[in-house]
Amino acid sequence: MVNAMSATISESKYAGVPLPEVNVTVQRLLSAETTEKVLNAILTVKDIRQINMKGESLPAKIDSGPHRGIANNHSERKMIKYGDGEIELKHLVGDFYVELAVENEKQLEERVRQIDDAVKPILKDIGYGVNVGRYSKYRPTVHDYE
Repeated sequence: MVNAMSATISESKYAGVPLPEVNVTVQRLLSAETTEKVLNAILTVKDIRQINMKGESLPAKIDSGPHRGIANNHSERKMIKYGDGEIELKHLVGDFYVELAVENEKQLEERVRQIDDAVKPILKDIGYGVNVGRYSKYRPTVHDYE
């Protein structure tokens, strides 16, 4: 569960400032249909810079074992609607990392509340948590120069 899929909202240049991220973690991996609903619910909130999703990989081809190289016809690996477009879902999603371009604490608290309100109707029966922090790197590291 180390691969992440990124859905970028804007192509704005990053100033190297650690913007806050809201982590929405669910208690089980979500189906493609539920992932689509959560993603589109989060999109209704203002000031989102990008959304990253993390979960269990669904490779196009089986990469180990006796069936190595055979197409992986998993029912949850499919295209989902995201805003006005579509993205290919390559993971069973368990975490959403929402990076916010907010200017102050009051604005941050309001956006966190809005995200929680947006996902609550979808995830209340599954169980979820919402945390604020910085979960991904925001400037190049030594590994980026290899």
